[in-house]
Amino acid sequence: MKIAGAPISWGVCEVPGWGYQLDSDRVLAEMRQAGLTATELGPEGFLPTDTGELVKLLDGFGLACVGGFVPVVLYKDDHDPADDLAGPLESLVAAGAGIVVLAAATGLDGYDERPDLDENHWATLLSNLDRLAGIVAARGLTAVLHPHVGTMVETRAEVDRVLSGSHIPLCLDTGHLLIGGTDPLALTREVPGRIKHAHLKDVDAALAAKVQSGELSYTQAVAAGMYVPLGSGDVDIAGIVKTLEDNGFDGWYVMEQDTILDGEPRGAGPLADVVASVAFLQGAASGVSA
Repeated sequence: MKIAGAPISWGVCEVPGWGYQLDSDRVLAEMRQAGLTATELGPEGFLPTDTGELVKLLDGFGLACVGGFVPVVLYKDDHDPADDLAGPLESLVAAGAGIVVLAAATGLDGYDERPDLDENHWATLLSNLDRLAGIVAARGLTAVLHPHVGTMVETRAEVDRVLSGSHIPLCLDTGHLLIGGTDPLALTREVPGRIKHAHLKDVDAALAAKVQSGELSYTQAVAAGMYVPLGSGDVDIAGIVKTLEDNGFDGWYVMEQDTILDGEPRGAGPLADVVASVAFLQGAASGVSA
């Protein structure tokens, strides 16, 4: 089982005003403390853009790079998302990554609102997904589409449009799927062959329901603790891992528990939740192989 980390578990996020941002040295050092051997890159500016400096930094912490989250606007006829992909793709190639995690961005800041798409927008979005997947494949990597709250692919109906209207594989984000109205275990059982990368989150379903009803924004729910350590929420993480493993999944499991920090953490801070999640996942993997 290949287990990686993601800077968002330490509150490092691309959204302006998200919260207190920890520096990369602390985050990468704590990933190693948690027993992780690889990471996703995080948002632009978190790690060096110079590819030589990036590789040197990751090597210094004994971490491989598995991929990176790249939000791109896919639905506009007058915007070429390949331009937005170019810089991150160069960094990922240089770092020896295997995965480009695309999200169908709205073009707005944050994940609390999104526009409605018409059929022409959808046709452009789906065409761009396959085109970008081809660009990524030509560089030796695999592009996956990340259903994500507050993007143009959030709900189960939108996930189904991607599955039927494009060939791109999925990043199975267990938290965003649940909040967006998809049962992540059911989706895993239905299309295991389409899943090439996994972001594992556990969720407080009561807070997720408040996002779905509009009582809380996504950002407010994250700040309230909607994401919890694996095994302590309402997502059947063990069942999802078993289904993936039974179907020959050989991708990475990325620990992701989106959090918002209001300042320098006291004590262990986010590291404690990541350590608990890693321990739970390792236990789940032992149960699969037993």
